[in-house]
Amino acid sequence: MNDDLRQALRGCVGADGWLDAEAVAQRGAGVFRADRLQACALVRPRCTQELSAVMALCHAHRQPVVPQGGLSGLVRGADAAPHELIVSTERMCTIEAIDPVGRTATVQAGVVLGSLRDAVQAQGLHYGVDFGARDSATIGGSIATNAGGNSVIRYGMTRESVLGLEVVLADGTVLSSMNRVLKNNSGFDLKHLFIGSEGLLGLVSRAVLRLHEAAGPPRTVLLACDSFEQVLALLRHLDRAFSGRLGAFEVMWRDYFELAVNGSPSGRPPLGSIAAYQVLAEVVGTDDDALEAALADAQALGHFADAVLAASLEQRRALWALRESVMLTFRHGPDFAFDVSMPLADMSAYAERVRAAVKARWPAGHCWIFGHLGDGNLHISIAVGSGDMQTQQLIEALVYEPLRELGGAISAEHGVGLSKKAWLPVSRTQEELALMRQLKRSLDPLGLLNPGKMFEAVA
Repeated sequence: MNDDLRQALRGCVGADGWLDAEAVAQRGAGVFRADRLQACALVRPRCTQELSAVMALCHAHRQPVVPQGGLSGLVRGADAAPHELIVSTERMCTIEAIDPVGRTATVQAGVVLGSLRDAVQAQGLHYGVDFGARDSATIGGSIATNAGGNSVIRYGMTRESVLGLEVVLADGTVLSSMNRVLKNNSGFDLKHLFIGSEGLLGLVSRAVLRLHEAAGPPRTVLLACDSFEQVLALLRHLDRAFSGRLGAFEVMWRDYFELAVNGSPSGRPPLGSIAAYQVLAEVVGTDDDALEAALADAQALGHFADAVLAASLEQRRALWALRESVMLTFRHGPDFAFDVSMPLADMSAYAERVRAAVKARWPAGHCWIFGHLGDGNLHISIAVGSGDMQTQQLIEALVYEPLRELGGAISAEHGVGLSKKAWLPVSRTQEELALMRQLKRSLDPLGLLNPGKMFEAVA
């Protein structure tokens, strides 16, 4: 970066909005990482206008830019090289308005997900996107990656919660489409170009988000199933019984649940023993009597073997803590984490195929499987004692190649970034990839936005 650009950028964001390369190197590279950031500098605009001015300057000087939010991603989608400029949304953190009548929230991109959820809850409303990194992930980052999470079965991916967007394009142009109505068929819905584009087409600065009426405390139950057929039957039964009010349907294979239980404060499984599959389900807008009646019917039909209903908020948190014990996998050495999706009918055979392949190649290795099964998403963590590149490539092939024939996705919710771009052709045709590159060239002809992510740099 030349001195002229350096001084101009400092003028845009002020002294407190600028960090030089040495200060950047003092920052961690991510919530789940031990390494440090690198970049020629980092800027922290406070509003759309400052972000626009930054991008106009970078465009004029052909300065590559990497956007960053809460750094909770898992695919290296916000990694910057030493010659690249980081644009952080950390000071764009204002909840501008919550409209309880229209049931919308207008926010800046740097608002933290958990803060938004707390703010709307205080007004009797609910934001449908939720996931484990809620206390660090930002709204802009979740939009850029089209994040999923625990409630997709009811509320859909982030895309379904975005009504309007304001985006700054590569040349500094502000594209403001802050739509606040649910139905708007007035021409192209341009926001969908940017949702899930991982910052390659433009930088999200503000958003209008759809809210829902709070449905009261969810009812949470942990169930034991002895077969995957029981799991699928239970999913259909609960979804039918509660007609769209099934808020979560999480499944943990035995190995993962054993790991979570052994790492829990009690060290004891809630149901006394550990079945082949543990289902963590939540229903909103109902009471214990209705849930117990539905469970009695399901048990009579043979859909599960045992169950425990959370009787308090503390018990609910304890059950969810088991599901969210992902960090325990790192105690077994280098861990390779995947989030994939596929048709439900293929999921059990796929999981066993991956597990068997890991054990055949590394008999002492671990393969933990869990996920948001209600929406077809599995998380797989594999630890075999080595973290070198050759091992990584072997494991990636075991996980990703079977998805090709199943019509599955290499990324269900975390995005592509740098980590998965080599495998993108498994889930996208050559024609789709060509159109993606064409869109990139159209909106960012100099290739300045998040270079090299998702596919090789396009210019």
